[in-house]
Amino acid sequence: MAFCPTATAQGSSGATIFKSKCQLCHGADGAGNTTLGKQLQAANLGSKDVQKKTDAELHKVVHDGNGNMPPFADQLSDDQISEVINFLRALGKTAKK
Repeated sequence: MAFCPTATAQGSSGATIFKSKCQLCHGADGAGNTTLGKQLQAANLGSKDVQKKTDAELHKVVHDGNGNMPPFADQLSDDQISEVINFLRALGKTAKK
């Protein structure tokens, strides 16, 4: 059986957190193509612009919010934010196919 980073990531706690906190705006694939995501101009999380950010930069965005994205500092621990970032990296690998 071949290793599939996306399948592994989807079974992670980062995927669970993403589904409960991020998917409404960013969509299951992270592209932002949801009704609310389009209204709020949600970022495509698999895009080169997002994926080129460092983990620290992504952590700050999730923690503090950015533009229309609310902060999640009061809802997620630093470890949970790191797990979501790991999941976002897997989305980026999937998007490049």
